[in-house]
Amino acid sequence: MAVHERLGIFGGTFDPPHVGHLVTAVNVRHELALDRVLLVVSGQPWQKLGTRPISGAEDRFAMVAAAVGDVEGIEASRIEIDRAGMSYTADTLAVLAAEEPDRELFVILGTDAAAGLATWERVEEVRDAATIVVVDRPGSRGAEPLPGWSWLRVEVPLLDVSSTDLRARVLDGRPLDYLLTPGVIACIHDRGLYRESVAS
Repeated sequence: MAVHERLGIFGGTFDPPHVGHLVTAVNVRHELALDRVLLVVSGQPWQKLGTRPISGAEDRFAMVAAAVGDVEGIEASRIEIDRAGMSYTADTLAVLAAEEPDRELFVILGTDAAAGLATWERVEEVRDAATIVVVDRPGSRGAEPLPGWSWLRVEVPLLDVSSTDLRARVLDGRPLDYLLTPGVIACIHDRGLYRESVAS
């Protein structure tokens, strides 16, 4: 009997990717026995465009690649960077399903993103293609399942780390240690990221 891949998709701007993202990825992979979790870097994140300056996609991918390093089962993905136009989860799921039709796809979301799921582009395609995995913090229960969706919850440790704060820390020269992996810190310095004024 063929064994089908169980694949997690954890999308984001990752500007920068921090320890909270990594803890989420490894815990969801463990709890759901996923073969891999892809950290999918948004090429043109439609929900963030116009809200603040966003680092270039190649810079953000380089940071994610540095963040995951050689952690087993966690991979940086540029699938949305290499596809022209806005980054929509529906398109990403379609590509991944076409590559391997028997894959089981799991879209990993924080509670804020899950609460806004109904506003997503072509949300019915997302519903039909994947199981939604909502990441809950200990003692909290976020968004409620939408009718007709396959919906799971995974509790992960609470790490109150903010990408907005991290960008400000770079600008101010405050410590980044233990909030970002050493590889990400080196990548930020090597590429001269976040040296300009930061907007939230």
